[in-house]
Amino acid sequence: MMENRTFLKCYASSMLCAAAATLGAGFIAWWRGRRVDTAPAPTPQEPAARESRPVENAQGETDATRHVARRVIQYFVIPIWLVSGLTDWWCHRRTDIEHTTGLKESGLHLLMLGEAAFPVLAGLFMEIDVPVLSFMIASFFVHEATAMWDVSYAVTRREVQPVEQHVHSFLEMVPLMAVSLIAVLHWPQVQALLGRRVIRSTPPRLKREPLGLPYALGALGMMAVFEVLPYCEEALRDWKANPGRLTPPAGQPA
Repeated sequence: MMENRTFLKCYASSMLCAAAATLGAGFIAWWRGRRVDTAPAPTPQEPAARESRPVENAQGETDATRHVARRVIQYFVIPIWLVSGLTDWWCHRRTDIEHTTGLKESGLHLLMLGEAAFPVLAGLFMEIDVPVLSFMIASFFVHEATAMWDVSYAVTRREVQPVEQHVHSFLEMVPLMAVSLIAVLHWPQVQALLGRRVIRSTPPRLKREPLGLPYALGALGMMAVFEVLPYCEEALRDWKANPGRLTPPAGQPA
């Protein structure tokens, strides 16, 4: 048991360190891009051609690639995430979460939902620049650490059945799939995070090619129905079963 706890702590710590490193890389890339705008023009004795690393504006992939990748995210990745989240809620309900792990686990579920909120909203509405991409990647790492915390607590007080374990694999890999596709679409920003390019920093802005109001409203509505409302209901049910307690009393009947 101690070895398992040590592994869990090391895994969670490594995810948090990766998140911090990603945010740090994003800040450095943003700062380098910001300095480009304020750098003095090169003198005749110091021509711009001497730049060892090119400074350029972010460019996307081809229109066809962008179109296909967007459709995969919109109509494949996000629906899988929504269905997986609702199925996970159903698994919690079947194992009587309000009398086993209680509000503490529900709070972790809401925390993970919040960690996923920024990448989803950014992907729907924001132009993906270097800071936004770094926050999206960091959110994935933090979500992984929280997921490990969640499961390591849940298995001590209730049965995590095979179906739920399988659902968890989707809930962990779907965000990675989404971030990977977004990274492919915005490869210059990834290179900037790695220090291979310098991209001029710009203020946060909405997408130049919006997804469309009907899709955005539909996606937000489905997220509310499939994710937000079920997990809020779960937390409320846990609170009613054990008012004022994060965890149910030991030995409480199901």
